[in-house]
Amino acid sequence: MTRHFQHIALIGKPDAERISETLAGIHRHLTAQGFQVSVDKGCGACMAGVAEVRDIEELGRTCDAAVIVGGDGTLLRAARLLVDHQIPLIGVNLGRLGFLVDISPGEVHGRLDAILAGHYQFEERSLLRVRVCRGNTVMHDRVAVNEIVVHSANATSMIEIETSIDGAFLNTQRSDGLIISTPTGSTAYALSAGGPILHPALDALVLAPINPHTLTNRPIVIGGGSLIEIAFRPSKQFRAQVTCDNVSIPDVEASDRLRIGRHDRPFRMLHPVDHDFFAILRSKLNWSSGNRN
Repeated sequence: MTRHFQHIALIGKPDAERISETLAGIHRHLTAQGFQVSVDKGCGACMAGVAEVRDIEELGRTCDAAVIVGGDGTLLRAARLLVDHQIPLIGVNLGRLGFLVDISPGEVHGRLDAILAGHYQFEERSLLRVRVCRGNTVMHDRVAVNEIVVHSANATSMIEIETSIDGAFLNTQRSDGLIISTPTGSTAYALSAGGPILHPALDALVLAPINPHTLTNRPIVIGGGSLIEIAFRPSKQFRAQVTCDNVSIPDVEASDRLRIGRHDRPFRMLHPVDHDFFAILRSKLNWSSGNRN
């Protein structure tokens, strides 16, 4: 039988509960099946003397697929780091919520066997890219899977920002900040800010204000290929921060302009054949708790 994959990367959250036993169990199972398996050096201490350890850049260059063990945050980090290598990710959930990591440790061996034999649902999801421009110089160039957040770094002060979409003025707002979210991120911070849930297949973005001063300033859904430009209205108390999936960009100045759009490449995921986005929503958000009619 022709194998769809040969060389598998194992990437985990080093301080997650049960990480050592879960990684070791997956490693034993896959090597017994004849796969070549390499482990991210971030988990090297968990697998010392047991597995081949490589840095994540080398894993991206040499592996056919990556098994991510942890929570959604672990998968977000792996997606950002591996997107240019275009290897598919498979998520094993050791976290709490698990919208993205959809395989439980109790069923991991059987699920992996099926996926690695070619029985899976394939999915591509978009990322965001933000450039922080100071004059004609790009000071920072980052990517995010869930969202890019522009917010006040002062808990007692709002910021005032001016937003344009594809060169057309949208609005000026005073608020605690603005969330620019992918469909993947629509079930994360943007949801807490009152934004809509987007199906992952939609080519769309959500702009969700955080505690806006004007109550009619509501979340808006725009095309996924839109270019969003943000400028700041300076004030005496100006302190702004930009984060990408909760990773901060330092030293944002009042004169900076942000250019936010879709990253050139999506990241790829492999799910079990019975993966159901709506079932995940019902489970994670506690919908339809009664019997289905």
